[in-house]
Amino acid sequence: MTPSSNQFLLPDLLAACPLDGGVNPHYEKGAAESRAWINSYNVFTDRKRAFFVLGSNERLVSRAYKYADFEQFRTCCDFVNLLFVFDEISDEQTGKDALSTGNIFLNAMRYSHWDDHSLFSQMTKESVFRKRLMCLFGPKATARFLRNWETYCASVITEAELREKGKILDVDAFITLRRENSAVRLCCSLIEYCFGTDLPDEVFEHPVFLEIYWAAVDLDIYSYDMEQSKGISGNNIVTVLMKNRHLTLQEASDYVGAHCQELMNRFISAQACLPSWGTSVDSEVAQYIQGLGCWVKGNLDWSFETQRYFGVQHLVVKETLLVTLRPSERPEELDSDSDIE
Repeated sequence: MTPSSNQFLLPDLLAACPLDGGVNPHYEKGAAESRAWINSYNVFTDRKRAFFVLGSNERLVSRAYKYADFEQFRTCCDFVNLLFVFDEISDEQTGKDALSTGNIFLNAMRYSHWDDHSLFSQMTKESVFRKRLMCLFGPKATARFLRNWETYCASVITEAELREKGKILDVDAFITLRRENSAVRLCCSLIEYCFGTDLPDEVFEHPVFLEIYWAAVDLDIYSYDMEQSKGISGNNIVTVLMKNRHLTLQEASDYVGAHCQELMNRFISAQACLPSWGTSVDSEVAQYIQGLGCWVKGNLDWSFETQRYFGVQHLVVKETLLVTLRPSERPEELDSDSDIE
């Protein structure tokens, strides 16, 4: 099949992925409760809310944390929904406004008694959510989680500043930024929360473990069409490749596909090279890597299960891999409520 000028073919990463998928058995109940929780704050306009619901973040959580017990699953749903709220809002903010929102987001999670009485503060530190999240984190996992939270907020602010200036990074700088502003590292922090583990820092500092970890984090490919339609494609590897390496859209998609296949191979093969940290720690490391694999496979499955990336044609795209670029949305279609702060 030869795509037309407004189409491109996706790489078939689902076919290339050897990892097992699944759905959390607590999906229906936990998703309904979390959706009611986030909707109770009336964050979005009706149109934005519809887009948020169609994205079915809870479905992503059900696949990425298929092993989580009900309480952990529900908390992960709340947290990922909160991340998506921040992402949707900051996507349309200036660097200054994103800094303000990010500081609310960060301070409300870091300090249990901090409260500026904003809506976002209430959402982030809402007693049941925050207590559920923090009570099962061990001290080392908590420290890593909060560091990832801080770098995530900082990177989202950087993304907003770059968008405001119309600047597109080079490939290496983009990968560094994307590792942080994608929020995948934060989502991977929840693996320890779900399993109740507290890995030593030396594990996260080991080069072989980091090779596995970054391979899972960097597998990010399917958001281009959604982002270009919203006018925010500067924060996408496809755009970065087209600008910096003078590739066509199809060539950039093929390049990313080959790179993601390499990451997938690296994720599998590097596991045989892990050292031993003792029986107990090795068992927890194996659980964590299992969780990383669930994230990779779950994210791939979710990308085609909902309308977030490919709209109403998502099942057709899954079958054909052919994406027809959506037209740019009009500015008035990108409205969002501003009462977060």
